Amino acid sequence: MKILAFSDLHLSKVAARKLLDAARQADLILGVGDYAHRREGLADFLAPFTTLGVPTVMVPGNNETEGELRAAVAGTDVTVLHGETIVIDGLTIAGIGAAIPPPPAIPWTSFDLTEGEAQAMLADIDRADILISHSPPKGIADQHGELGSLGSQAVLDAARRLSPQWLLCGHIHDAWGETGLIGDTQVLNLGPTPNWITLT
Repeated sequence: MKILAFSDLHLSKVAARKLLDAARQADLILGVGDYAHRREGLADFLAPFTTLGVPTVMVPGNNETEGELRAAVAGTDVTVLHGETIVIDGLTIAGIGAAIPPPPAIPWTSFDLTEGEAQAMLADIDRADILISHSPPKGIADQHGELGSLGSQAVLDAARRLSPQWLLCGHIHDAWGETGLIGDTQVLNLGPTPNWITLT
């Protein structure tokens, strides 16, 4: 299975065009949050991603809420995960969105979860081949240039418990493209460029 994954588009038409071109070669598309920018522009921006004819799974970032994302893709073949799983062609995908934990004070309303809220949402997930989380795990691909480590302990704990093949994340722009390992789990902070993952 050839998987196209990305995060943090923030309404970039240039990035979207490259991803939409690449999508023609994908068997599965994974979007890992922050399609909008400061809670604006979501539905119009995502519209081209809802008609690709390729299974597509998305989690919300902190620049759009779960409800806003579900409304934007309502009636399409896009699946939204937020503390849930889906099985596609035998592959179990688990997902959680939002900023975990809430980021330092910002001048607009971010979609956030506390570590406790995220822990509770992830507790009922008992299997994942891929875990998609807008927030990175604590200590891996999570370093902000000024604020240091901004990753999530709840996501790290879930990866240790579930041992997915991949943990795909975003959120921390300074860490785009960074990788790491949690046991046998490969971690990748995606960013807005086409990232290809092949699973057998």
